[in-house]
Amino acid sequence: MSGYLEPTASSTPVAEAIPLEIVYQDDQLVVVNKPAGMVVHPAPGHSSGTLVHALLGLGGTWSAAGGQARPGIVHRLDRGTSGLILAARTDRAHRSLSAQLAERRLRRSYLALVRGRPSPLLGILEGPIGRDPRQRLRMAVVEKGRWARTRYRVLESKGGHTLVRCELDTGRTHQIRVHLAALGHPVTGDELYGGGTAGGRPMLHAQRIAFVHPLSGAEMSFEIDLAPDMAAFWAGLK
Repeated sequence: MSGYLEPTASSTPVAEAIPLEIVYQDDQLVVVNKPAGMVVHPAPGHSSGTLVHALLGLGGTWSAAGGQARPGIVHRLDRGTSGLILAARTDRAHRSLSAQLAERRLRRSYLALVRGRPSPLLGILEGPIGRDPRQRLRMAVVEKGRWARTRYRVLESKGGHTLVRCELDTGRTHQIRVHLAALGHPVTGDELYGGGTAGGRPMLHAQRIAFVHPLSGAEMSFEIDLAPDMAAFWAGLK
């Protein structure tokens, strides 16, 4: 899931002392709980304060397989999305994790708060995603877009909102946000896709990630609680 412009070719990020919540780390990879509002890598308008700058601030080596402006970055989250993201310290780890991502063996699960109550309560959302021809900042389900599939399950509803779990079979830009909006239940707080302003950001959280360790071959999975702002918003609904 990414909504960022490509960085310029001359971008060379430097280390910055930015606090990070490290969920797991070893000499091959790091799992970070990214806060909402943090951009993942440098891009026009975001030349500092990104996750990349924070990773460099941790010290040590980082994979260069993703390019000089994105050391360590294997996959991305939208700026407004909180939760788990992987970074690779070595090129070997980067290649392995990228292959798992491409082959859909790297599994990601998200929690979303949406407006209304989706029906049916369990389903698969499929539709090709591409740039919205009417508004270039948005993505949309379009005929010539890239195939995308999202699995969802309704967990609980209250106060005109629903807590939904989403599993990604693909990782297109804004995929969950686009598919849920197309279903008629945009992510709460997602102004770009009609979810309103409640909460101040799209209420979307990368809760769980599972993969095979690139060196040991061990099955690994990590899960974290709902982001504090989302938990507070949900608790305040009646």
